[in-house]
Amino acid sequence: MITGTTKLIGHLGFPTESFKSPMIYNPYFEREGIDALVVPMGCRSEHYPAFLKLFFQLSNALGTLVTMPHKVITLALVDEASPTAAIAGACNAVRRERDGRLVGDLFDGEGFVRGLRRKGREAAGARGLVIGAGGVGSAIAASLARAGLAEIGLFDSDAQAAEGLGRRLVQHYPALRVATGSNDPAGYDLVVNATPLGMRPGDPLPVDVTRLSPSAYVGEVVLAQEITPFLAAARERGCGFQIGTDMLFEQIPAYLEFFGLPSTTSDDLRAVARLG
Repeated sequence: MITGTTKLIGHLGFPTESFKSPMIYNPYFEREGIDALVVPMGCRSEHYPAFLKLFFQLSNALGTLVTMPHKVITLALVDEASPTAAIAGACNAVRRERDGRLVGDLFDGEGFVRGLRRKGREAAGARGLVIGAGGVGSAIAASLARAGLAEIGLFDSDAQAAEGLGRRLVQHYPALRVATGSNDPAGYDLVVNATPLGMRPGDPLPVDVTRLSPSAYVGEVVLAQEITPFLAAARERGCGFQIGTDMLFEQIPAYLEFFGLPSTTSDDLRAVARLG
């Protein structure tokens, strides 16, 4: 039931046809009696900077979920951003503080870290390798650093992208040891494929899986299929792993906390979602 007290969370992006968030958040809000609503709002790039500011002029605006193509520009539109957002160069959530300031954060990487913890693993003190220094890879690397990773390897087909990410990480986490230029997974406790490799038949694997330690934990961001060829090969070696959609569902509790709403588990959200 929408009333005069309902708080709005705008899901901003374009186009909106593929948006799944309303079918996850809103059934949860309904069940829990939370007086809030996620509303998809199709906003083209040329209108977005003005619209974001306008949305937060609404007295019942609670916050926004931000998706493509607006994540990068959002960083320049907020008054304050988390270190994770600053490192990755993007925001996917914005809230308004009591004093009117807009605060931005990024939860793609937080979703990965929470998935890791739910599988009984910890990033603190570990060595991690992230393949792909784009938006998702940068977010995961930043969140792993925030979680206490001791050493990180970064690899991207664009060497400058990996090096730039490494420099930003060290600016915020000076104790973090950073290596770039190699995708050899030997010796790493965590290995993450943050590239599109695995979406199409015949794609090469992101790393030489014969170099993976059987005790390593392997993560994937590809959503098109649960068990990608990379995860299948890692599983054959005995590695623990997490699928791409784990990251998606695990970040939603972090969003709820960011907006000051009662939170829950990813398993609960999967059970209540009406994805069809």
